[in-house]
Amino acid sequence: MGRHIRDHGVNWDRMIASPAIRCAETIEIACEAAGRPVAVNWDRRIYLASSATLLDLLRETEGDPESMLMIGHNPGLEDLIFDLVPDDGTSPLRDVVEVKFPTASFAVLELDIEKWSELKDRCARLVHLTRPRDLDVGLGPELA
Repeated sequence: MGRHIRDHGVNWDRMIASPAIRCAETIEIACEAAGRPVAVNWDRRIYLASSATLLDLLRETEGDPESMLMIGHNPGLEDLIFDLVPDDGTSPLRDVVEVKFPTASFAVLELDIEKWSELKDRCARLVHLTRPRDLDVGLGPELA
């Protein structure tokens, strides 16, 4: 996934992450694969956070970086996508998230806001989604 993120060309100005061991290990592996060291803002509120808590954390972002990378846990991250991306039939990728948003999935959202403090429901477009099994079918469940 780290190589995919690198190859996709996504850059971020700030990273916020859960301090859970699994998140820290994932960040280390992904950053190594992407060839990009990263300063991480660890925030224990992300651990098992609801979408509402994640929205609050993003709204608190100081300095209004152009892009953020958030690493956390489900169901909060999945629910965050559902809250930010309208369920109006215009987002095939949102439909994919409804089917399965497994560990190590990578989603890119474009937000219709000027400042992070303006973040609200239904203000985003899901423009990219990759799950581990999209890169290697062996990483997904067996399909009958």
